[in-house]
Amino acid sequence: MQTKNIMIVGVGGQGTLLLSRIIGAALGNEGLDVKVSEVHGMSQRGGSVVTYVKLSSAGAVGSPVICEGEADAIVSFECLEAARWLPYLKRGGMVVDSSQRIDPMPVITGVAAYPDGIGEGLRAAGADVHIIDAQQLAAQAGSDKAANVVLLGALCGLMERAGHGELFNVPSFEAAIEATVPPKTRELNARAFEAGHATV
Repeated sequence: MQTKNIMIVGVGGQGTLLLSRIIGAALGNEGLDVKVSEVHGMSQRGGSVVTYVKLSSAGAVGSPVICEGEADAIVSFECLEAARWLPYLKRGGMVVDSSQRIDPMPVITGVAAYPDGIGEGLRAAGADVHIIDAQQLAAQAGSDKAANVVLLGALCGLMERAGHGELFNVPSFEAAIEATVPPKTRELNARAFEAGHATV
């Protein structure tokens, strides 16, 4: 592996920034050069948000921005957001998508309908799609607010399967979670990570 580009997309209030911080910490502890972008978009609750994580095992990462066709993986907290950012994915790239649906304002006001068959559309475009009921798994772990860490566990497991287990390894991510989340939520988040990892 030389470089990997990961996009984390969702809506405000879902924990996208926390997820990017955990990924950056875990991979930084593995000796990689990692750049994590600021939040782009409307970070208040309900607005579309995207963050970028770029990593390299072969020298310094330049700009943290990921352009169209450059993302190796997209982690999406909401189905429609995965479709919105699909042009940024490499052909055959991975999408780790929560099955959660959050209606955008045009749908709420009745101007538009929420599209059906988003997962099928992503696959038809050539993406390697993995749809996970992150909300349910997080609730089983103790709180549906930990859905972001469920998705992290799934990403880690899928990257291991893709041959990147030396970087996306469980101990590094567990340590990063413990160091990043509030102490009172460590056990909850550890269970959420394990649930996501096990689901793939």
